[in-house]
Amino acid sequence: MRPLVVMGVSGSGKSTVGAAIAQRMRVPFADADDLHPSANIAKMSRGESLSDEDRFPWLEIVGEWLGVHEDGGGVMSCSALKRKYRDQIRHHAPHVHFLLLEGSPEVIAVRQAGRPGHFMPASLLTSQFATLEPLSPDEDGLVLEVDQSVDDIVQGYVDHMNREDR
Repeated sequence: MRPLVVMGVSGSGKSTVGAAIAQRMRVPFADADDLHPSANIAKMSRGESLSDEDRFPWLEIVGEWLGVHEDGGGVMSCSALKRKYRDQIRHHAPHVHFLLLEGSPEVIAVRQAGRPGHFMPASLLTSQFATLEPLSPDEDGLVLEVDQSVDDIVQGYVDHMNREDR
């Protein structure tokens, strides 16, 4: 298995789906939220969006983790909202695959409301949707809707990968 980034806006289910895929594929899982420097967490906790400069060192850590797992596989949940962020990750892990979890702002807002205590306040959801650059045709990735069960999303990913391997 190639390394995988499960991406999307806050509340899309990246961590839950990523952990489930990693468990199913028997590969390591990491959550990019756990790799944020404390200054980034403090900034988001205050309701402030991160700048590209804030994200750069964090994305380096994410990319390095994926690069280490380039051969044996691994799954990382990471927003990876902009193409340039994904390019930065690909610099370290050129064979990485992306799974974009997509949903309407209304669906995501309901899901996000069910996450008490997370450092990312719901007020930043609008800016996340504004920042999100969908996967381009030349990016190695798949888009799945979040309005289905985690098991269905995982199965959709596995089915897609099985078709790719043929």
